[in-house]
Amino acid sequence: MTAQAEKEVAQRLARLRDEINYHAYRYYVLDDPVISDAAYDALFRELQTLEAAHPELVTPDSPTQRIAAAPLDRFEKVQHPIPMLSLDNAFNRDEIYAWHDRVRRLLSPGVRPAYVVEPKVDGLAVALTYDGGSLVRGATRGDGVVGEEITANLKTIKAIPLKIPLATSPAPLSPPARIEVRGEVFMPLVQFEELNKRQAERGERTFANPRNAAAGSVRQLDASITAQRPLSFYAYAVGYLEDSHLLHSQWETLHYLRDLGFPVAPDVRRFEDLDEAIAYAENWLASRDRLSYQADGVVIKVDQFALQDELGVVGKAPRWAIAFKLAEHEGVTRLRYIGVNVGRTGVLTPYALLEPVQIGGVTVSQATLHNEDYIHERDIRAGDVVTVKRAGEVIPQVLGPIKELRTGQEQVWQMPTHCPACGEPVVHPAGEVAVYCVNAGCPAQLIRRVEHFAARGAMDIQGLGEKVAALLVNQGLVHDIADLYYLQAENLLELEGFAQKRVDNLLGAIEASKTRPLDRLIYALGIRHVGDTVATLLTHHYRALDDLMAASEGALQNIPGLGPEIASSIVSFFAHETNRRVIEKLKRAGVRTQREARDVPAEARELPLAGKTFVITGTLPGLTRQQATELIERFGGRVTDSVSRNTTYLVVGEAPGSKLEKARKLGVAIVDVDGLRKLAGF
Repeated sequence: MTAQAEKEVAQRLARLRDEINYHAYRYYVLDDPVISDAAYDALFRELQTLEAAHPELVTPDSPTQRIAAAPLDRFEKVQHPIPMLSLDNAFNRDEIYAWHDRVRRLLSPGVRPAYVVEPKVDGLAVALTYDGGSLVRGATRGDGVVGEEITANLKTIKAIPLKIPLATSPAPLSPPARIEVRGEVFMPLVQFEELNKRQAERGERTFANPRNAAAGSVRQLDASITAQRPLSFYAYAVGYLEDSHLLHSQWETLHYLRDLGFPVAPDVRRFEDLDEAIAYAENWLASRDRLSYQADGVVIKVDQFALQDELGVVGKAPRWAIAFKLAEHEGVTRLRYIGVNVGRTGVLTPYALLEPVQIGGVTVSQATLHNEDYIHERDIRAGDVVTVKRAGEVIPQVLGPIKELRTGQEQVWQMPTHCPACGEPVVHPAGEVAVYCVNAGCPAQLIRRVEHFAARGAMDIQGLGEKVAALLVNQGLVHDIADLYYLQAENLLELEGFAQKRVDNLLGAIEASKTRPLDRLIYALGIRHVGDTVATLLTHHYRALDDLMAASEGALQNIPGLGPEIASSIVSFFAHETNRRVIEKLKRAGVRTQREARDVPAEARELPLAGKTFVITGTLPGLTRQQATELIERFGGRVTDSVSRNTTYLVVGEAPGSKLEKARKLGVAIVDVDGLRKLAGF
């Protein structure tokens, strides 16, 4: 190759790298692509082909170098040029005012600082070092002074630029000679849920929360594992800058980082007045459930660097910043005992009895342990001091033990071999996590089956909750769900707490439930794997319960959206003579077991969404996921969980997940809620 030809190849490679880096920035950072996926893929393939033909021209900051490097034996320790500090916390206005009073006392008289408010992303803090604009090292925070080098792993995260600044940005900057950028690696919530679902389906360990998932993904000795995890990144500070005179404030720094091509949290704000900063922080914290990522608070910082230098650091925390958090939703307590509940389908679910602990203003004394594998994977033992979290700020769960506090008296737990409610042997089907009691007469299952049957989404029998279900079963008045329709007022009046009015209300609610639509009855029966969506789907194909009872596994599997596991569960349920007798009792009681014309639109009518398959991603404005599903099914469409070439439309809401990217690659049509309504014809 001539020198001129080699020069032209090098120039083309440089242009390709710049263009690909820019378009990756538009896609992964701004979520605002300006070219199609096909066009991007074409550029990337051209770069790969040219680099393969000219390996001597491959540069470390090329987009092709995001591929995972060979596995490491261990992480190397690295010292941060400037310590990565921790933060003091405040949990209310008074504590922020106390912090502010300390700040004002330390500053010169009359000085009024400005403030920057930033989301406190709950992930893993990292430091990225760039020499001449190229990423040369990435490290964890560690203890703030010494971290671990994880450069190969961080290179796989597409939100982290391999080269700065973006040469094709509107106003390209000169790259700093050397800069250390600090930020947070995190896992978006939707992608976290999808990752846990995939892990569970493969029988692999699931993660307790997005922070653990992010930290565990980044600290892999094999970077190919990190590359498979849906990680992202927000920059929030500059640790070291060779031309440090360029920056004078935190606000200026955040804009500088954006101009270099780094993603910065979108909700950062600057205020001249502290009360305005606090009001913004409080409003933001109150609405943080709308976020696409997990955050445990906000950080309020004195903006001007000169004032930060004047305030200094005490211990490992800067005086010029404070983390403003809501009341903690995690606590530490002792796990007294591991018990087992029996669900309506016979699943044995372990739970923890705890020494009472206050978490988020609520006293918690019991928490879920999910299943046997969850306990053994985390080595949770009776007697352990454990960390407990109110998942979703509602349901408490045990995250894991603090092993350093063990005394040797803790007891390893094993799933019982016999049902704790009825004493019958339990079964553990091959390939499943769950353990079952298969005794149809198990009283614990019956109570929960009655409760499920009467629930709002099923037969909607008002006044028949868990306590009433237990009372009816324990008093021998109900031996199966059909017995509800044969209850007599004189028997109910003998029960504690049942006066005439309450009896009349309960019997009236039971009578009213006889006319519920067929799909509600199918769901109420409690067939394993048959939720409300599957129940509705079944009524599109079977007009009567008798027809469904006679269906074969093959016929059921021919229904789009029904797999072999669901089909087998339905056939097995109706094959049991006990269940068939219950259905006959329901018929004799007058419960409607046939579909009426108004329940599901007649097949003869041409529905606007007939034959179309939809997938939903993100939070839909004005509609819950269930409401959107019902809308689609009411107008003849079908909803599935995953995007494929058979998907007709992807319905996209706020904070969409990886389904959006897959839909774009497959050329699936994308609509929002308004577009969905137009397709349905209203």
